[in-house]
Amino acid sequence: MRSLCLFLLTCSAAVPSAAAQTHSLHLPDMPLAGAITLLADQTDTVIIAEAADLDGLSSKSLSGDMYVEEALTALLSGTSLSVSQDANGVWIVRRQQPESSTSERPAYGLRAIRRSQRPTQTIDLPRTYDTVIVTGSRSGLEAWESLSPVDVLTQTDLAAPVSDDLADVLAGIMPSFFVQRRPLSDGAVFVRPYSLRNLSADHTLIMVNGKRRHRSAMLNAGGSQSPDLSKIPTNAIQRVEILRDGASAQYGSDAIAGVINIITRDDTLVEGFAQSSQYYEGDGIQKRIGLGGGARELEGGFRLSLDYSDAAPTSRARQRLDAVQYLEEHPDAAIANPVQKWGQPEREDFRALLVADQNTDFGQIYTLLSASWGQGVSDFNWRSPATPSVYVSSSTFGNWSLIDLYPNGFTPQFGQEENDRAAIFGLKGALASGLSYDISAAYGENQIDYFLYNTINASMGPDSPTQFDAGGLRQQEFNLNADFQTQLDTSLFFSRPINLAFGLESRLERYTIAEGEPASYEIGPGAADGLTSGSNGFPGYTLDQAKTYDQSNWAAYVDAETRPDENVQLGVALRLEEFDTFGSTLNGKLSYRKDLLEGFALRTTVSTGFKAPTPAQLFSERTSQGVAPDTLDVFTNGRFSPIGPVAEILSGRGGVDISALKPETSVNLSAGLVFRPMDRMMASLDIYQTDVRDRIFTSEFYTLEPNERARLAALGVPGGESITEVGFFQNSFDTRTSGVDLVMDYDAQLAAGDLTLGLSFNYNNTYVLNSSFVQNPSRVDRFERLYPRFSTHASAEFRRGTWSFDARLKWIGPWVDFTDQNADLIQEFGSEVFVDVSVSAELSDNFTVRFGVENLFNQYPDEAVLEVSKGLIYSRNAPYDTDGGQYYVRLTSRF
Repeated sequence: MRSLCLFLLTCSAAVPSAAAQTHSLHLPDMPLAGAITLLADQTDTVIIAEAADLDGLSSKSLSGDMYVEEALTALLSGTSLSVSQDANGVWIVRRQQPESSTSERPAYGLRAIRRSQRPTQTIDLPRTYDTVIVTGSRSGLEAWESLSPVDVLTQTDLAAPVSDDLADVLAGIMPSFFVQRRPLSDGAVFVRPYSLRNLSADHTLIMVNGKRRHRSAMLNAGGSQSPDLSKIPTNAIQRVEILRDGASAQYGSDAIAGVINIITRDDTLVEGFAQSSQYYEGDGIQKRIGLGGGARELEGGFRLSLDYSDAAPTSRARQRLDAVQYLEEHPDAAIANPVQKWGQPEREDFRALLVADQNTDFGQIYTLLSASWGQGVSDFNWRSPATPSVYVSSSTFGNWSLIDLYPNGFTPQFGQEENDRAAIFGLKGALASGLSYDISAAYGENQIDYFLYNTINASMGPDSPTQFDAGGLRQQEFNLNADFQTQLDTSLFFSRPINLAFGLESRLERYTIAEGEPASYEIGPGAADGLTSGSNGFPGYTLDQAKTYDQSNWAAYVDAETRPDENVQLGVALRLEEFDTFGSTLNGKLSYRKDLLEGFALRTTVSTGFKAPTPAQLFSERTSQGVAPDTLDVFTNGRFSPIGPVAEILSGRGGVDISALKPETSVNLSAGLVFRPMDRMMASLDIYQTDVRDRIFTSEFYTLEPNERARLAALGVPGGESITEVGFFQNSFDTRTSGVDLVMDYDAQLAAGDLTLGLSFNYNNTYVLNSSFVQNPSRVDRFERLYPRFSTHASAEFRRGTWSFDARLKWIGPWVDFTDQNADLIQEFGSEVFVDVSVSAELSDNFTVRFGVENLFNQYPDEAVLEVSKGLIYSRNAPYDTDGGQYYVRLTSRF
């Protein structure tokens, strides 16, 4: 199918001359598909249509001298189909279905109607900004014509970074998207937090083929709960569309910062790859293999994509200060240097994604099935034999001491096993009246199970195991969608019909906490002597915590776009949602675009949005342990439900009021210019402002009094007798985020080859407007500047013959982090420049090899002050990889 699409593009070289003249036509009464095929033959023209759109439709006879567009208009008269011509002269017949996946080259799965004779001429491939997008507009516009800023990342873009994690891939391409590594941060080291425009991860809606993607079961930094992008195989993706604008009125909760819509491949090309990579330091060796392929006939087809990855850990650490002191006192002790690793975890992942469709008499049946499995292990903080809360003597255990088991201390190993699965089944088609429909049901589940080994439940003494099943988390989502679209004739008022989309949605979200084995949370007899309870490092979930929580909602929306005249586009959307946990919300969006000159346009939008609290944010609880950088002793803290008994205990204090969560709400404003000053060049400049009220974030932590700890222990809270601090998710503050995006793309022919240049720049400011911690300048400054305020990405690709050369530069601005656990001071980290280069060579028609280096000059950020006593060198909150340069080789085969 891929070769078929390239063949169509080659054929289109002859189209402009054919379209500019009349043709003598003789078309009898016949099915519409046959009539368009005959028209393509008689006019030597490339016409593309989707088979399902043509099935069951007939056309009347047509004869005489006429232009191609005139003939197509006559054939499509009385249907809901329309025709347009792209920049290459290809005629595209489409039904403007909601959320349908159209293409850029053109799409795999589109039915091509063409002459069988192949012209010898060649043409340039369509550029990214010619791609017909389905995100942010249900009318199917080219990217550069969109009412809101939309970035389109192609297969070539997505294949450039070495990582198998889609979040890393996006961060390597988009200047306003960042992802953190978060070593030694419990589950966050595996399910990593990301941010678009310095907003929370769950302020960006993730969709696959226009359908909402389910969340991860992991609650991440500050309480965000978003989909795990690493579960989608990158070799299954045709393109990614990123809407950089609020879209809650169109798509519902979470679309405050924007929408990332992942469009999957459905071509039949059999393609495989093998890749090996390694850091300059000699660690982090990763081996990847992938395979994809499918089959397609006239009435339907499928594609299956598989991806496997095995990655070794990295370590960028020095020896801990307490380990240095211990070695001075015990020079013969056999401990590693460093005794704990700060870096990426050891990981193994397998991912699979299947798409299929089948045309029937009542429409097209389609499905998407995805499944992934992953497992990883990471170090926790080393426990020194001098750690009192672990190694203190207890008369309860007689002569037994933990020294007998771990004479030189121990480093708990923390791991998780993940299972992620999703299924979408749908039916789409069109009625004779011109009303198109898309009815779908979707299920998604993310399951995380935690385990530990090389640790202990110190309060159990010699009866404690050294490995534990700590329980786990489950996130399940059930979605039902009914989407409709039609055109309303408004010729008396507007130059074109109104594209009207409307629909209904019903969702059920379920969050489950699974109990760990009893030893992972048991409070043993040694607790009376100060020994910590639960599996050390990560106490397991208790039977009392093991519960299931539900939240359901329904929504209705209407979305309309039209052209009052040929130079103006207008869009309006309204969406009403009702939640069983907090009530209803109504959101709207207005969009306007005006073509000021040929190739120069103004666009602006205003919208409201919201982010509903999830059942996990509302009800879940978590106890965790760490090591204080100053005392290097183990401490235990907890995060609890804002509507549970622990919240009631704290609310009994004077001046403390722990409240139930309510939705975050937003107001988005944006305005921009889009211009094509010359053929093969496109640029856009957009400014934006997003005000978010009642942001959900972790509250201030409250130090417990002895009587409060006793009440926690009586409630059966894991480690309740030793918990020092507790916190809650709260609607903590309001923020204002404003900035500017600049995007430029240019293609040129140079030295008998093709040169592609890209430049993107983002400047972003976030301000805390009001907060309980507004009196702490360091906390405010750190929140506002944790992510860089500016970032620039530049790229250049040159292709000539069988060779391709690629260079990418990332200039990332300063950011800050704390210097101590008390958040009294901050440290500013300077800007960094990273350079990636690669070269590809086609060994034959079927094999391509690629050699590349990321972070060519082996750049590292400034060394961190926070946690230096624990051997940390580079901040674990860095918005980019801190492991230095890496090189890789990738072999791709296509058949």
